[in-house]
Amino acid sequence: MLARAAAVEFLRAARHAIAATGRFTVALSGGSTPKAVFTLLAQDHVTGANSLRWDKVQIFFGDERHVPPDHADSNYRMANESLLSKVPIPVENIHRIEGELNAADAAARYEARLRSVFGISARAVPRFDLVMLGMGPDGHTASLFPGSSALAEKNALVCAAWAEKFQAHRITLTFPAINAAAEVLFIAGGADKTTMLRNILHGDPSGQTYPAQTVHPANGRLTWLVDEAAAGLL
Repeated sequence: MLARAAAVEFLRAARHAIAATGRFTVALSGGSTPKAVFTLLAQDHVTGANSLRWDKVQIFFGDERHVPPDHADSNYRMANESLLSKVPIPVENIHRIEGELNAADAAARYEARLRSVFGISARAVPRFDLVMLGMGPDGHTASLFPGSSALAEKNALVCAAWAEKFQAHRITLTFPAINAAAEVLFIAGGADKTTMLRNILHGDPSGQTYPAQTVHPANGRLTWLVDEAAAGLL
């Protein structure tokens, strides 16, 4: 089961980071499969199936919709309802993107939050222990969509990206922030991902490139977890 495999990977990365540094910094993804992962992690906590030190976990988000935290489309709301409200994680360890603000302001405030929590200078890049990502049928990841100006960002850690497909802004981590992570975990499932997954991993026959192909941790681990449906052309 894809969600179970991802939950196992989350726990492995968390335990390793906590043992090594005393904390686990993770950027969560939105979407239906991550929601299933979060639900399993919460259930495992309730049943005692895992003994993760949730007080040592620092929660961030890879992207957010330009909506308030109680909106049905909010990635924060999904994570909170499926996981964060069900495990003993201190509220100060949860760092949401303020999607209710002007998008540019939300991006600037989140970048400042990252620098504060990680204790880094204005030119440094944080090193997440784990960044969880999904992949859309169009090859986007986080809120880095094909054709977006955000794809070319080299300096900012967070940006407000216009998503033409949805006619709305999204607030997203940029490639510099993602590719500095110790581990990036892609989770992709479903037959609608089959062709794109082949193109991402083996190259599009037309030569076109996609945002997910730009994810290459500079000094870290890249893991893909996929189900049989998504892997049909591999």
